[in-house]
Amino acid sequence: MKTTTRMQSGFRLALAALALCMGQNAMAAEPSSPDLHLMQKGEYLATAGDCMACHTAHDGKPFAGGLAVATPIGNIISTNITPSKTAGIGNYTLEQFTRAVRQGVRADGQHLYPAMPYTSYAKTSDADIQAMYAYFMHGVAPVDTTGPETSLPFPFNIRLAMAGWNFLFLDDKPYEPVADKATLWNRGAYLVHGLAHCAVCHTPRNTLMAEDSSQFLGGAYVGPWYAPNITSDVNSGIGSWTDAEIVEYLSTGHTAKAQASGPMMEAVDFSLRHLTKGDLLAIATYLKTVPALHDTVDTKPVFDWGKASDQLSTVRGQPWPENQDLMTGPQLYDAHCATCHQAQAQGSSGGGLPALFHNTATGRLQTNNLVLTILDGIQLPAQGNGVIMPGFRDVMSDTQIATLGNYLMTAYGNPAGKVTTEQVAVLRSGASTEPDTGARLLLAARAGLVIAGLIVLLILYAIFRPRRQRARVWL
Repeated sequence: MKTTTRMQSGFRLALAALALCMGQNAMAAEPSSPDLHLMQKGEYLATAGDCMACHTAHDGKPFAGGLAVATPIGNIISTNITPSKTAGIGNYTLEQFTRAVRQGVRADGQHLYPAMPYTSYAKTSDADIQAMYAYFMHGVAPVDTTGPETSLPFPFNIRLAMAGWNFLFLDDKPYEPVADKATLWNRGAYLVHGLAHCAVCHTPRNTLMAEDSSQFLGGAYVGPWYAPNITSDVNSGIGSWTDAEIVEYLSTGHTAKAQASGPMMEAVDFSLRHLTKGDLLAIATYLKTVPALHDTVDTKPVFDWGKASDQLSTVRGQPWPENQDLMTGPQLYDAHCATCHQAQAQGSSGGGLPALFHNTATGRLQTNNLVLTILDGIQLPAQGNGVIMPGFRDVMSDTQIATLGNYLMTAYGNPAGKVTTEQVAVLRSGASTEPDTGARLLLAARAGLVIAGLIVLLILYAIFRPRRQRARVWL
């Protein structure tokens, strides 16, 4: 399950941190002696940055890389970021480490892809980067093996083009506290914009795959999943959540209103649940002040739809059709859902198994996450307080899942939300249903070619321009 959702998380990229493709052959000074307190601080910060999730393959050694992360332009393979001197980052100086984390440039001068969220990590302070460096150099076991290299199609394989992309979109200045804001708010802003990199998944992207700052945290596709609006809007976002509910969700992946799944489940499991209550409260405090982005179709909070009900009269005493694709929504619910979620979808009495009404899973018009949860279930340890749900990928057909999904939306959620058989088939394959993805990628490819071409021309001009002109430049 975790391997599947990791590979689907796209730009977590997202689409959840990705491919820290640091070079391996740079010459550097030997790291200084370890400082235990600094290493412990660095471990906490690396956990906040969710480095483990993307740099550890399924059943692989910690931080040894090798995880294939699916993106719209092809798989990006995470690399070894252990202190191995032959396969990892053991030769990196602090300056080289800082440049990779903040500017997306490896020690060998090659550019990283922004699937590694250096655009967010750029906000990290010098002191925190130094602590992370101490942890990776002295607190992580070296692994002397390398996995396959990232191989993207032309023109996306031209890493030099990222220099132009960074010129347009990278702000590599560390976070500056806002003077008239409280310490807790500033801490939350620092984490949300920086190591927690919330915008990587929850902010839509423009044609060149950069975050659209005008839609900050307004909701976006992350591969097949949809990272919802988490602005302060009371209907479309989380403005109606209490701070305590946000903290509970971030620390356990579960509240009465919502349950984490997909990439968010991994973010909770690998990262957020390990943060201090103070830092989680800081994140909640800041999120509640993010400018509201409202979708006019959201006429009430997305967790406020539906009510307890059942259609048992249409099920009891009625024979199932021989062709199970002809089963009704109530029949499918009775067969696959009622045992755990109860006859009227009210969930278990103690709240361990959630109700399906007054739940964001059925309250959003975007139904991808509902379909994917039915397909693959939820397995979230979360310190023993998480939700465990089986997947029905091998049990139910696309038609059955569409029928069940539409029944859940109509009976217990927002009846305007729809599930189609075609949608289920696409999501089952791991592809995205994001509209206009193909056209956007074509535009991005063309833009990438233009940027790469301009860079090449500038390099050629610098090398071959007339000697007299070069002389004047140096005068």
